[in-house]
Amino acid sequence: MFTASLIPEAFYWARSAKHFDGKLTVVQVSTVFGADPNYWSLALLGTDQHAMPCDFEIIGPLVLPDENPVRQAAE
Repeated sequence: MFTASLIPEAFYWARSAKHFDGKLTVVQVSTVFGADPNYWSLALLGTDQHAMPCDFEIIGPLVLPDENPVRQAAE
C-alpha cells in the first residue's frame, strides 16, 4: 500500500524491522506535522513516538466491529 492511499487519522495493521522487533502492530496516520501528505507520520500506539510511513509495511486497514463502537475518552 502506498503512502498516498493512506487516510489521515485512520488506523492500520503494519510491520517494521525498525520498530517493535518486526512484530505486527497497529499504527495511526498522523497529521500532527502538517496536513499535506508529505508531512504525515505514523503514530506508534502505546508510545509518544511517530515514525515515517516508509519505515513500515502497511498490511491493511484496521476494521472495527460495528456492534461495539470505540468511544473516545472525552465522550
